[in-house]
Amino acid sequence: MLAEVRGLGRTAVAFRLDTTEFGTFPAFAADVRAALDEHWGRDTFDHLFNNAGSSAMAPVAETTEAQLDSVYAVHFKGPYLLTQTLLPLLADGGRVLNVSTGLTRFTQVDAAPYAAMKGAVEVFTRYLAKELGPRRIAVNAIAPGPTATDFGGGELRDDEAVRQGLASVTAMGHVGDPADIGAAVAALLTDGTGWITGQRIEASGGMLL
Repeated sequence: MLAEVRGLGRTAVAFRLDTTEFGTFPAFAADVRAALDEHWGRDTFDHLFNNAGSSAMAPVAETTEAQLDSVYAVHFKGPYLLTQTLLPLLADGGRVLNVSTGLTRFTQVDAAPYAAMKGAVEVFTRYLAKELGPRRIAVNAIAPGPTATDFGGGELRDDEAVRQGLASVTAMGHVGDPADIGAAVAALLTDGTGWITGQRIEASGGMLL
């Protein structure tokens, strides 16, 4: 990926980060600050996209404490504390985009722990938007519907029966492709969408309308 970006004549830097290793966040922020100065001659960045994720699907009656702790750490505590750590480096007029899920609107029997943490992300998004409004920082949550990636073992990418079942209840007639979500993310980070803040924006192709 870095080579592809650099091949376009752009500058790109990557760091390794486990978003459940909360104690490493200050050092990560220091690395980001140093890279900003070295490669771009500035001390702030414009966009924070909180996209770490994991799958832990279970009905409420069968959810284990370990599963609940895991989705809490990955989907809520990590983004919350990482955002908090990076706020001094986020430029005024910048953007924060958090990833939610279509499952906070429509429900299925085995998604309670995952969807509940994404619901918390949506509330966090609204509060952060209110707090950062004076800095002209727009904060939103994008909520993808079923998308054909390797998330959760790649079922939505590889199981044709599952894909067809979901397509039958989606207005656009198919599950999402990664490019569909990427385009929606890019749109929310463009200059023309800075007046949109505190919103949950679903990109599901019209699932279960």
